[in-house]
Amino acid sequence: MSLLASASLALYATSAIAQSADSAAPNDQAEQRREMDTVVIIGQAQTYSSAESTEAMALQQAPVSSILAQVDNLPGVLVSEGDTFGFDDWSTGIAVRGFQNNLGEQQIGITVDGLPNGGSNYGGGSKANRYIDTQNAGAIEVSQGTADIASLSNDALGGTINFTTRNPEDEERVRVSGTLGDFEAQRFYLAYDTGSFLNDTTKAWFSVSSQTATDHIEGSADNRRDHYAAKLVSTLFDIDWTAYASYDDAAENNYDQLYSEADWQTDPNSDRLIGNWTGVPYVDQSYRQVWGTLRENSLLYLKAEKEVAEGLKLKGGVYLHNMDGRGDWAPPYLVNVTDDGAGNAESEFLGGERVMGGSLLGQLFFVDPNGVALSPEAGCQSSLTFPYGGTSNAAYDPACYPANAIPVSSYRHTHYQRERYGITADIEWTKTFDAFENMLRGGVWYEDGTRYEYRDWHRIIDSRVGPEFDSLAYWVQYDREFPQNTFKWYVEDVVSFGDFTFRAGVKQFNNSIDRVDNFDPQNPDKNFTLDSESDVLFSGGASWAPSAVPGMEMFVGYAENYKAIPDSVLEVINVDAGIPDPETSENTEVGLRYSNGRLRGSLVYFDTTFENRLFPAPTATVEGIDYLEASNGGYINGGGIDSTGVELAGEFLLNDNLTFFGSYTHNDAKILGTGDSVLDGLAGIAVGNKVPGIPDDMFVLSADFTKGNFYGGASAKWVGDRFVNLSNTWTADSYVDTDLYLGVSGSALSGDLSNIDFRLTVNNVFDQDWLAGISGNAAWISAPRTVALTVTADF
Repeated sequence: MSLLASASLALYATSAIAQSADSAAPNDQAEQRREMDTVVIIGQAQTYSSAESTEAMALQQAPVSSILAQVDNLPGVLVSEGDTFGFDDWSTGIAVRGFQNNLGEQQIGITVDGLPNGGSNYGGGSKANRYIDTQNAGAIEVSQGTADIASLSNDALGGTINFTTRNPEDEERVRVSGTLGDFEAQRFYLAYDTGSFLNDTTKAWFSVSSQTATDHIEGSADNRRDHYAAKLVSTLFDIDWTAYASYDDAAENNYDQLYSEADWQTDPNSDRLIGNWTGVPYVDQSYRQVWGTLRENSLLYLKAEKEVAEGLKLKGGVYLHNMDGRGDWAPPYLVNVTDDGAGNAESEFLGGERVMGGSLLGQLFFVDPNGVALSPEAGCQSSLTFPYGGTSNAAYDPACYPANAIPVSSYRHTHYQRERYGITADIEWTKTFDAFENMLRGGVWYEDGTRYEYRDWHRIIDSRVGPEFDSLAYWVQYDREFPQNTFKWYVEDVVSFGDFTFRAGVKQFNNSIDRVDNFDPQNPDKNFTLDSESDVLFSGGASWAPSAVPGMEMFVGYAENYKAIPDSVLEVINVDAGIPDPETSENTEVGLRYSNGRLRGSLVYFDTTFENRLFPAPTATVEGIDYLEASNGGYINGGGIDSTGVELAGEFLLNDNLTFFGSYTHNDAKILGTGDSVLDGLAGIAVGNKVPGIPDDMFVLSADFTKGNFYGGASAKWVGDRFVNLSNTWTADSYVDTDLYLGVSGSALSGDLSNIDFRLTVNNVFDQDWLAGISGNAAWISAPRTVALTVTADF
């Protein structure tokens, strides 16, 4: 949460938390970090606003935390995580201005070392924490709004967040780190930096980490993550090479949302999931360990850069990504997919048979000892009051059946897999002509891949005892593939003369997606190709850095952005509504940046219009969780969002020991309609209302210090009121999130411990309650105060 504290922290360069990319002497590192480790980017003649995380922001989060949390204090950014350590992808959300990445929407581009992450949605995407371990991270670059024309993302309607990896050290080093924290958190990290070799042309690092924790509510979750990574940087054949590889294996138990303000008022410290198996399927659908996320991600890339002639630079890259995962639930019934005849045992209960596709005949809730389906006693009233307020359907209540009735339920698995590869190529030519300099650049990006998804239902062997399930699924509900490719090109020209810089460019996306139904491959309504092509999108702006006022830079920027129809829209086809149009946005910024050495700051006004917003169109109302997705009616273009506001950020280095940072964001984000009042009403689009999850105001204040062997910092972020639902009838009250870190070098204890660092991190210091992530007219609760201790040693 702090900024120029890195200048102070550099005095403590021998500590194990240092994340600099080189091994200069301590004083040299301090000078370098004063220039580089800062939030407000100055002097690059940018015509759009951007910001970077700092080392002090990383220090404020324990290494066991997700890398996403490190950008929460940047201007215009709000990160919400249901889990205190970011273990739960299901409840994680990021908002930038009026745009959001959450469970239901993906409107912000995410890149990893400049390469596309493949989307951030739960059902087939991978957020940055799946690729980068926290202790392997470099700076995180946030380009709000207009962003860089060369950004490689299909989701960058509202800017791009680029998560980077640290570069290898110049000197050989072994780093060992361990973390212990609340909620049974444990983490181990080991990294080896080779130092420079091959005549100082090459250096690399290798790392492994493993971490576990439980949930912060009743402590039944079994969360774990193992991560392996390596990076190499080399200059061979006059070409600068960078290679990176990572493998991430995560298993997480999720958090549920609260679905009404009454739930929040009744108990703000519980998500209503339980840690004990009761033997009643309707209740046990809320057993936390059946709310599961499994993910394996592997990424490999190679990038090259060469200056082939004076002023002429070529860049290129190739990458390969594979994701394999699963999402779990335990519906409180078996789906009847086989007509076994009246009075006969139900094959779904007996097991041993698997049905591929087909239509469901109904649901099975209880059977007799012979496996014959039972119906509730006539006139019986359900007495179940938990979860989701209970149910009036007597079929779920064991009290409505004979004493020897056997409850039945399912373990539902949704399997996700993605395979993709891509190539990027860029050319940049810079030439000085008398009084002006011209930089012309262009590039292409091509990606090809396939997302696979199928869902199978497994019989829970004995619903009275626990969630163990039959390995053979009794029903495979669907099996689909989505082969797809993306091609993007861009061209931009930048002209600088005197104090002025002007840039103008165009870009275009071409996307193609196939929908393949493996159960009905000959049906043209279920198997087809969707091609989409954006208009030629304009991006441009100007900056002025008046020589009479050193350190000042004013800029204006405009960009048109586009998101192709994602494959998730093609999962369920609304034949009557047809395929919706791609989402688009227009972003305008006017800003001022200033730096005089000790003081840096920025002020930005933004105006954004987001059109053709994809909006779910439910066809029915279902009590509780819609496990069969009977209400899924596909998507429509549900109007859009109009967002205007200002962002103010400032950082001040008081002296070599103390740094202050503050930021303020005001954002007026309102919902735009479709233009059809009837359709707006049917879809629940409240035209003119505030966008759920987006606060009008946010304020951050932080301070960081270092003195000899000691360092630390504290920050507070105030987030204003937000609405939870589209109708704006449920308000998530404002809150203040306060974080603290304190560290000491082992030198303070003994000269023999000079290579060891101790750091204590406390998040949500005052143990406040608030509603965190918001999605789908519901909200996740915040995590309580969390304390973690990290010990790191370098050898």
